[in-house]
Amino acid sequence: MKNQVIQTDCMEGMKLLPDKCIDLVLTDPPYGIGEAAGKNKRRSKLAIAKDYGDSDWDDEPIGADKIAELMRVGKNQVIFGGNYFELPPSPCWIVWDKNNSGDFADCELAWTSFESAVRKFKWTWNGMIQENMKQKEIRHHPTQKPVDLMRWILENYSKEGDLICDPFMGSWTTARACKDLGRDFIGFELSEDYCKVGEERLRQEVLF
Repeated sequence: MKNQVIQTDCMEGMKLLPDKCIDLVLTDPPYGIGEAAGKNKRRSKLAIAKDYGDSDWDDEPIGADKIAELMRVGKNQVIFGGNYFELPPSPCWIVWDKNNSGDFADCELAWTSFESAVRKFKWTWNGMIQENMKQKEIRHHPTQKPVDLMRWILENYSKEGDLICDPFMGSWTTARACKDLGRDFIGFELSEDYCKVGEERLRQEVLF
């Protein structure tokens, strides 16, 4: 199952995985804040915002059953939106400073299972403005994370030879970062459209 993303519900997918078979679960699950319901179209008055469609997958946060599965299959976890879920106390949160403006959040928080200190990663991701304007990423997904953010996490919280799992693969940013760094990965994504997008992203050359 290594180095593939399976189009299926994440709960069905994780049932296929033995306990603690994953070195790091790195994922960005639905927070329940309605980002899939066309919010992006209403944010900008200066330019036409990208239309990601109108869906209901972010209407509710993931439940305790999915959290339990993330903990079961992984030896360690990095879970974006950890401030929206019931998770154990952790000394090690990742703070992503997005250098944002408007009604976007200034930062996003990722809960981790590690015992190290809080760490901050600053990477501008503010509408049309990105940290690396010479190599702008195409945004395919309303909650898409920068590849550089995911690479930074992998470099700091995993090692070569580790198996990484993202049960909410979206547009496959985690898989893209794993490919860039030579990490093995497995993921699950329910949307056929996003699986097509992700397959194309993996066919592209390594970004650096």
